[in-house]
Amino acid sequence: MAAHRRLLLLLLVLTPALSRTVLGVSSGGQTRKTYIFRVDHRAKPSVFLTHTHWYSSAAFASAASADAPVEPLHVYDTVFHGFSASLSASRAEELRRHPAVLASFEDRVRQLHTTRSPQFMGLRARLGLWSLADYGSDVIVGVLDTGVWPERRSLSDRNLSPVPARWRGGCDAGPAFLASSCNKKLVGARFFSQGHAAHYGVEAAASNGSVEYMSPRDADGHGTHTATTAAGSVSYAASMEGYASGVAKGVAPKARVAAYKVCWKGAGCLDSDILAGFDRAVADGVDVISVSIGGGNGAVSPFYIDPIAIGSYGAVSRGVFVATSAGNEGPAPMSVTNLAPWIATVGAGTIDRNFPAEIVLGDGRRMSGVSLYSGKPLANNTMLSLYYPGRSGGLSASLCMENSIDPSLVAGKIVICDRGSSPRVAKGMVVKDAGGAAMVLANGEANGEGLVGDAHVLPACSVGENEGDALKAYAANTTNPTATIVFRGTVIGVKPAPLVASFSARGPNGLVPEILKPDFIAPGVNILAAWTGATGPTGLEADARRTEFNILSGTSMACPHASGAAALLRSAHPGWSPAVIRSALMTTAIVTDNRGGAVADEAEPGRAATPLDYGAGHIALGKALDPGLVYDIGDEDYAAFMCSIGYAANAIEVITHKPVSCPAATSRKPSGSDLNYPSISVVLYGNNQSKTVIRTATNVGAEASATYKARVEMASGGASVAVKPEKLVFSPSVKKQSFAVTVSAASAPSTAAPVHGHLVWSDGRGHDVRSPIVVTWLQPM
Repeated sequence: MAAHRRLLLLLLVLTPALSRTVLGVSSGGQTRKTYIFRVDHRAKPSVFLTHTHWYSSAAFASAASADAPVEPLHVYDTVFHGFSASLSASRAEELRRHPAVLASFEDRVRQLHTTRSPQFMGLRARLGLWSLADYGSDVIVGVLDTGVWPERRSLSDRNLSPVPARWRGGCDAGPAFLASSCNKKLVGARFFSQGHAAHYGVEAAASNGSVEYMSPRDADGHGTHTATTAAGSVSYAASMEGYASGVAKGVAPKARVAAYKVCWKGAGCLDSDILAGFDRAVADGVDVISVSIGGGNGAVSPFYIDPIAIGSYGAVSRGVFVATSAGNEGPAPMSVTNLAPWIATVGAGTIDRNFPAEIVLGDGRRMSGVSLYSGKPLANNTMLSLYYPGRSGGLSASLCMENSIDPSLVAGKIVICDRGSSPRVAKGMVVKDAGGAAMVLANGEANGEGLVGDAHVLPACSVGENEGDALKAYAANTTNPTATIVFRGTVIGVKPAPLVASFSARGPNGLVPEILKPDFIAPGVNILAAWTGATGPTGLEADARRTEFNILSGTSMACPHASGAAALLRSAHPGWSPAVIRSALMTTAIVTDNRGGAVADEAEPGRAATPLDYGAGHIALGKALDPGLVYDIGDEDYAAFMCSIGYAANAIEVITHKPVSCPAATSRKPSGSDLNYPSISVVLYGNNQSKTVIRTATNVGAEASATYKARVEMASGGASVAVKPEKLVFSPSVKKQSFAVTVSAASAPSTAAPVHGHLVWSDGRGHDVRSPIVVTWLQPM
């Protein structure tokens, strides 16, 4: 039966829509790649009914001196205007010469950034934001990810009102996915495979060894998890094989979900498909877009050749809030991705729930770790031999890479594996296949003390760098090292929390340091949400277990928390712009933990985190409903920002879809710091030791007449901050007030380390509008 099902899926992959795809080589023998072309849509001759007809016509080709018409993979006409096509380099160069082509860039592969968390953010049943926003009812959250598993209880439409009449989306039928799979909760489901097929070829897609569906159905699990984190319906008696048991619900449990499958199991996400997902989601009428996708390794590109930046701008300019994940390359500095100032970039923090495990050594010592292992435990009080393959087997063996471990050395033993180079759960499978009885996964310097739970296929737990080093020393220096592992289940009320997750990507912004990224952090460690029925909780092909829910960690999990929060705020305040929603989340974020101390960095226990780690702080939805003051930003502001960072007018037009005229140079050179952003990041160059930035605050509080006073809190470090005026007075006729922030320094500090602090506007009535301040010194180029 299993073989028959796999053969059926293989045949279903070879759909007519993909059968025409060329496998990377043109008829002339040249290698083909997928290119994305930005076209001036206003140049379309009236003889063509649609842009699709124009792009694929002989007339379009001849205008570029090309010898044959283009066969578009995707045509974009909402957040972006143009098309993508699989072409040889020479044909792509011909099309670049078309007078209506404004820009082009190669398709790239991007990666996914992979219960209790709503309460941890301050949401309470029948109170506050959940109550006032009716749990997000009638707000539509579009999720660009790996698709969705529609049968899960978290996508039930029980007790939901009819689908909003303004919704224009649909449900794409395909293998294992009927149009009737959608309901009043899952209001839309689409898939975009043309870029994927052009990049990998049909043959590669069909033979990658994984179950996959050429439909919106989720074979990976990531998309189902992120969608239900943002907007999952209430599900009772939820757990991941007994862990995190309770009532599962998304941040906006009554919001509607529209799934856009742009990522494919084991193959990542192609820019051309991502851009098509943005284009369709906005045309369908979503209110919020959640994108847990990025370049990884701190990858940055100018905004005008970054499809996530381009697609999100098109969405934001039409009133759609866009949240993206910051990336999982922390704690390295300058590792944050998704840097455009019109999107919300979300880092990850811990919550007050953990899944502890304990390693008991033969000498009586106990070491703390975490685990989600749910199978048969090790026998009580049974001590097993402890073995570290890195002592004699080299680097591959220390990492427990495939085929690196000698079964005769590990049979029946607890095996220590170093973290890195392969998935954590895959190391457990390697140990199990070699005959090992259990595994301890030890962090190295890159991960420090940051731990996440995994649903291992054998008894296993993870330990931090210090415990790992001690464990390996014990194994090396003891004649007969032994140990056992005890699993402690679920623990609630853990302190301190939140911590900045060790993997959460950090600032400064490597593209535009005047814009602080990430914007804030949200729960992203050990998050319970719905899961696919196509694979086990580890995601490994050999894992035969199936679970309704899974527990995952990553900024991928933090991003949908922000998306769900935005859905609640949009429901409560329909007139708020995407910038105002982000401002409310940022200026009310908290920078203290549940012990009352400063939020700390998980990677370095005892070190207080800074705005370069957490942006504005950890979102607190109990306050975001009523932020007092907000910082709004419009299209003209974003265009002026791009002018200020040196983008040419034609490059800006690739993003904005409309002509832009950058102002002539003046005595005061504009700066990226002048954007009306809720955070303040000032860069001092060389001997320029003073800079002034302007902000404009809008009063959205219940009281039209209000007075706010400024308070600056700066860490010591050689910079002073002055605010003028120090008091803002609002009235029914004066809803906006501007102020100047001047940062001064006698000289750059010897270490040139960034200095940070906060500006807080307080009205004495419960509103404390907090903006992080970061001052960085750079030498001029």
